[in-house]
Amino acid sequence: MAVATSTRTRARGVSDRGEIATFLRDDRLYAAYALGDLDGPNRNRVAWAMAYDEAGRPTALAMHHEGLVPQPLFLMGAPDGCRSILEHVLKPRDAYLQGSELHEAAVRDLYDLDPPIVMLRMVVDGDTFLPFAGPAERLTALDIDDLNRLYQLGFRAGFPASVVEDGVYYGVRVRGRLVSAAGTHAINPREEIAIVGNVMTHADFRGHDFAKMVTSAVTAELLARVPDVVLNVHADNDPAVAAYDRLGYRTHCQLIERLARRRAGGWGLMRPIREAMRIPWQREPK
Repeated sequence: MAVATSTRTRARGVSDRGEIATFLRDDRLYAAYALGDLDGPNRNRVAWAMAYDEAGRPTALAMHHEGLVPQPLFLMGAPDGCRSILEHVLKPRDAYLQGSELHEAAVRDLYDLDPPIVMLRMVVDGDTFLPFAGPAERLTALDIDDLNRLYQLGFRAGFPASVVEDGVYYGVRVRGRLVSAAGTHAINPREEIAIVGNVMTHADFRGHDFAKMVTSAVTAELLARVPDVVLNVHADNDPAVAAYDRLGYRTHCQLIERLARRRAGGWGLMRPIREAMRIPWQREPK
């Protein structure tokens, strides 16, 4: 296991679930996606590292998914601790950085950064939830082709049926055609949190409150399982923010997402080739 020390911090890879979970629970709504991955189906493909101060107290955490680049790189805690982790322990070549605005200081001398995408982390619970009625129906594995068609995902990038089987998806049909859907990114009953995602209405059917209907249906089922439900939305997407606000979601914090490319080493010389071969990053459909 990699270990690095400095005059201020000590960083090392970690695998102890309890230690990781304890740190994430310090702001569990900010760390919702990481908590989802902690016990998720791909947990064996996630690398974790933490930084500690001179007294041995944890100050920062980073999480990186393994796989085809770029993969999510989540940062939490003190920027200098995150910097130590990325310099000595976790060193992804390309990554899709997820953190707060303060974390730019942890990465800007290690990575070239694309322009930031500002996201809002919105949250809802049983006390604030305001259901929105509508003809949303629970989707099953038999609906996967319709769902992929709505999301305009090709054969190679399409969701497998297990996404619907393991998650919670609702849709609205018009004359038999699936025109709106919402689902989940993760559900972690052990950590009592779930994440809504993949909310999309076909452009020809917007303006009918379908997105509110399907998001409400997903949220209601999730709140029957866990006390807190979260989602991400682009900060400048005023209609979506207003729709989630109508359902009782409130803004917990602001997040920054951006593509980061490591500067040093021979890998950087390969960047033009990698750019030509890269599979496009799949963002959450809106």
